Amino acid sequence: MEKIVYVGLDVHADTIAVAIADDGRNREIRFHGVIENTADSVLGLTKRLVAANTQPIFCYEAGPCGYGLHRLLTKLGFDCAVVSPAMIPRRAGDRIKTDRRDAEMLARLWRAGELTPVWTPDEEQEAMRDLIRTRKQSLDALKIAKQQLQSFLLRHGLRYNRPTYWTKIHWRWVNELRKFRFPHQQLAFEELKRTIRQIEERIATLDQAIKDAVKDWRFDALVDALRSLRGVNTIIAATLAAEIGDINRFDNPRQLMAWLGLVPSEHSSGRTVRRGRITKTGNALARTMMVEASCRIDTHLEKDILF
Repeated sequence: MEKIVYVGLDVHADTIAVAIADDGRNREIRFHGVIENTADSVLGLTKRLVAANTQPIFCYEAGPCGYGLHRLLTKLGFDCAVVSPAMIPRRAGDRIKTDRRDAEMLARLWRAGELTPVWTPDEEQEAMRDLIRTRKQSLDALKIAKQQLQSFLLRHGLRYNRPTYWTKIHWRWVNELRKFRFPHQQLAFEELKRTIRQIEERIATLDQAIKDAVKDWRFDALVDALRSLRGVNTIIAATLAAEIGDINRFDNPRQLMAWLGLVPSEHSSGRTVRRGRITKTGNALARTMMVEASCRIDTHLEKDILF
């Protein structure tokens, strides 16, 4: 009979540290070693574990390497969980961090049942996320570019006296500013303006790409349903659908709101109940889109405020 083993994987771009915890509360945790982060190396690891008459159950932390390893192991027929780093219990006094210790910790906690797997998107879902998050990164870059231009003008004593920036009137004021004394200073000014225009064009392209992609997406019905809510446009609806994914994974609305970080924080003891601001845990992008939707309701905006 095959015995169950819990395998913790500390995944990096080039390597994977592997630790194995035998089934049973006080059983041994072994460091298996470090393998290359390639499909062939992972396949070799699974063959060695199966040859040892074991049934491996894998887990690793969500991170920059994505879900490729999860998909590979699942395709090979093995159970694999991806866990959120923020939800991993850690000892307060632990100040030593190595790949080996991280892998052993994952194996131990996985065996103890103290790790909660996150929902893993399929490749189509991840592709939509990539598109939407690229848009978010472009918006962040636009914000920085605008701040850089404002700082440049402020350093040279050029102040805009109206309350609203980046309108047609504001751009007219920027374009009509005097020429700077030095040619290279003028070049810097022109490049700052050009950078903003380029990023705005990129965002417009991404917006259209998202709208086109939604038409053939399996969550198009969810996007249409979300768009029926006041303040929710196509971009907001697509972002929420892409980040939330399968909404049926939440047992009730409270779980969804907790995942969005929209429930109040609480510090209660005895008969004293203290509730504070929202927790802001969970998915920041989806939460921000919820905030934008509410802002659009209040101000009846046709254009996006935050995004």
